[in-house]
Amino acid sequence: MQSTLSARWAAIRPRIIDRAFAAGWSVLPRVPERVAGAAFDAVGTVSAMWPGAYAQLRANLREVVGPSYSAKQLDALTRRSVRSYTRYWREVFQLPGMDPADVGRRTEYLGGEHVDRAMHGGRGVVIALTHSGNWDAAAVQLCQVRGYAMTSVAERLKPESLYERFKRFRESLGMTVVPLTGGPEPSVVALKRALNEGQQVTLLADRDLQANGIPVQLCGRRTTMPTGPGLMALQTGSALLPLELGYTETGWRMRFHPEIEMPTDGRLRERVTHGMTALAEIFTDVIRRNPQDWHMLQKIWPDV
Repeated sequence: MQSTLSARWAAIRPRIIDRAFAAGWSVLPRVPERVAGAAFDAVGTVSAMWPGAYAQLRANLREVVGPSYSAKQLDALTRRSVRSYTRYWREVFQLPGMDPADVGRRTEYLGGEHVDRAMHGGRGVVIALTHSGNWDAAAVQLCQVRGYAMTSVAERLKPESLYERFKRFRESLGMTVVPLTGGPEPSVVALKRALNEGQQVTLLADRDLQANGIPVQLCGRRTTMPTGPGLMALQTGSALLPLELGYTETGWRMRFHPEIEMPTDGRLRERVTHGMTALAEIFTDVIRRNPQDWHMLQKIWPDV
């Protein structure tokens, strides 16, 4: 009986999720931001109290803040992080109804000279970022407010209709979206072409999905990070720019760090390792500065 119920739930769960996202994009853009914000804050506060619901997030945050945090302090930080995470999802649903100019005005935009320097020189830009803040709001700033051409990758979600919804959503923000798998060409080919054309490409780099990347120290503990950002920067001559994302009380914060200088000599993997090691050091500082806005709910350290 239990196995039958589990099988039925597994069969209908993707359709339920798809319909929930469809309802979110249909309804929430018409709800006042303050009202929706209060509702999602409440959801975050309540869900953070479910026993074990965010155990991995809490364990990850412990590695970020270290042993100096008491259990009570860590619980409070986890609640803030969950509320930040629910804020992200509320904004995903509401961004299509927001005025891009207003999003631009409410965004603290720092370090833009690093982007301009590369792009005015005809180079592409590999934007490397952590799972922090709201990347989609940052895309509004870069694509719609500042007019940059950008290509991003989307995971092939199930059902296909959900993938298409996310693709349309991100394209509405100004991005070109290519599927991670199952596209007319490998995603890496599309990304390299965009960089060679002087565009921006965005890559999340704080979690190594394949667990076969470059060994680094992140927040003082050994893990691996994907090779993609460093490898693409080297292969296309693009600038590798870390982007720090976070929230302000009424908007968003973006800070581009200076370009990571990639070695010109040595074996390719050694050069990639140099770049990713430097990126991990910057990510460590970024995550530790605003741990509540780091939405890492998955395992990233092998022994945590």
